[in-house]
Amino acid sequence: MKKLIALLALLGACNFAVTAVAQDKPAAPAAEAKPAEAAPAAPAPGAPVAATAAPAAATPAATATPAPAPVPNKGDTAWMIVATVLVIMMTIPGLALFYGGLVRTKNMLSVLMQVFVTFSLISVLWVLYGYSIAFTEGNAFFGGFSRLFLSGITGDSTAATFSKGVVIPEYIYVVFQLTFAAITPCLIIGAFAERVKFSAVLLFMVLWFTFAYLPIAHMVWFWSGPDAFTDAAAAEKATATAGWLFQKGALDFAGGTVVHINAGIAALVGAYVIGKRIGYNKEAMTPHSLTLTMVGASLLWVGWFGFNVGSNLEATGTAAMVFVNTLVATAAATLSWLFFENMFKGRPSMLGAASGAVAGLVAITPACGYVGPMGSIALGVLAGGLCLWGVSGLKRMLGADDSLDVFGVHGVGGILGALGTGVFAAPSLGGTGIYDYVTNKVAPDYSIMNQVIIQATGVLTTIVWSGVVAFIAYKIVDMVIGLRVPEEEEREGLDITSHGETAYHV
Repeated sequence: MKKLIALLALLGACNFAVTAVAQDKPAAPAAEAKPAEAAPAAPAPGAPVAATAAPAAATPAATATPAPAPVPNKGDTAWMIVATVLVIMMTIPGLALFYGGLVRTKNMLSVLMQVFVTFSLISVLWVLYGYSIAFTEGNAFFGGFSRLFLSGITGDSTAATFSKGVVIPEYIYVVFQLTFAAITPCLIIGAFAERVKFSAVLLFMVLWFTFAYLPIAHMVWFWSGPDAFTDAAAAEKATATAGWLFQKGALDFAGGTVVHINAGIAALVGAYVIGKRIGYNKEAMTPHSLTLTMVGASLLWVGWFGFNVGSNLEATGTAAMVFVNTLVATAAATLSWLFFENMFKGRPSMLGAASGAVAGLVAITPACGYVGPMGSIALGVLAGGLCLWGVSGLKRMLGADDSLDVFGVHGVGGILGALGTGVFAAPSLGGTGIYDYVTNKVAPDYSIMNQVIIQATGVLTTIVWSGVVAFIAYKIVDMVIGLRVPEEEEREGLDITSHGETAYHV
């Protein structure tokens, strides 16, 4: 009976919005946004651009001829396909191997299974309703239902980019954003590894994805593109259709709030609600294969170029800058982590190098399109030291068994990156500033203090929203099917007890 109830809950969450389809007017797809000084928004991507005036010599009966709709550039489209594949590689196999190597041998397959199947589950939910709720016009917190089941999207549909008159195929935008939506819940798995029921993981992911990831993505990234910014009045009118944090000017180029803080907070809440592993701080729980963890970290680093550079949506000079920033911030964080580890623990470790790299990737993610290379290195150095403290001193202070340090790396690193974006985006520190689409140039009056306050608003909003939703979702799952496996199953290991398999035969 419990399994039946869980199945019904899963199906209900997947289809909760279907009844509203007929009431919604189709909305335009939106592009992930780089906020301008005036809050950006635009008309429907792919819709005809403003009509051109008739020639002066035309007769009074002549009418304006609409300009042709913009056509996607093949180079941009090809790059976005490659970037999407790279992000898929980040999750499977990258994240799966990174996490798998960190757990004990008896739980290796369970972690691989949870990551692999969660990615598959969210991929389906994304095309059923996730894309529509995150990236269509609704209100400041939730999108609408016009793209349920990808309704209305064809091979000719387009989505806006960050350049006026430049678009990409909407299908590739859908699947690129799918990869972000799929990897984010997978990150949470590291917090409760080795002790949670497989069915409980999946039910929690449905609830958290629906009520935490989708609204945060809409609040931070939803807009309709830059083409509406013809003048201040048009920009102000279009602003009302953007997500709440986007309207406030929060900068998040590739997911500091949407992905890393969002997942990090849900992970920390889960560690508290689910409780500590049996034998925690009494038995050795060392990683069983740092070799696999290093392979996973390397795949994450390579795939992250799709994550960050792809978020530019175009193959431009800004994309090249993002590539440099992602590379040097990660390298700096690796060196920083090892430096402090050697200072306080007496020797550098492979686990430290891999963890430092991930910390740098997390910290640069929200900032990568706004800061210069020197700012990226500074963020990397800070991330290495701060996240090392996050998985050691802070973890002891919090007293939670966050198995694979999701909060210590992704939560702490994401907060640092989000706030650091407000500092290092300043042109005076080598950053790009904020582009004003009304005047078509960088706004001249960047204020570090004002932007940091805006960034802090985004951070606090994400912490509260994700934390509350995660707590409620965990409690619902616990009441319906239970969160933890029985003690004897946990001691034996989830590979055998949950899946009837073992990772290694000796």
